[in-house]
Amino acid sequence: MSTETHGHAVTTHEGGHATIKTYVMIGVILTIVTAAEVAIFYIEALAPILVPALLVMSAGKFLLVVYFYMHLKYDSPVFSRVFFGPMLLAIVFVAASLVILFKYLPQIDSY
Repeated sequence: MSTETHGHAVTTHEGGHATIKTYVMIGVILTIVTAAEVAIFYIEALAPILVPALLVMSAGKFLLVVYFYMHLKYDSPVFSRVFFGPMLLAIVFVAASLVILFKYLPQIDSY
């Protein structure tokens, strides 16, 4: 599709987004993963891996929502970098802070 703007031709692309079927499928996947998160909480045998499992499932849900419902999958790669770059930096910062906290916390309590 081509439109005329101030004497310049501007090309726009139609159909660059997911179909309704895709959105419904993503919604079903999110519902199933949420149900699995609730179920895993009540299974006592999975207690040792509860937190890592919930974090992985939540991260997967987060990526699906960001990619499809926030349309990052269909936007310019620049927007993905602007979104995920600072997020990755924040994750590294929080992880490093937790490592430092738990490494030195027992020494602080002994004083």
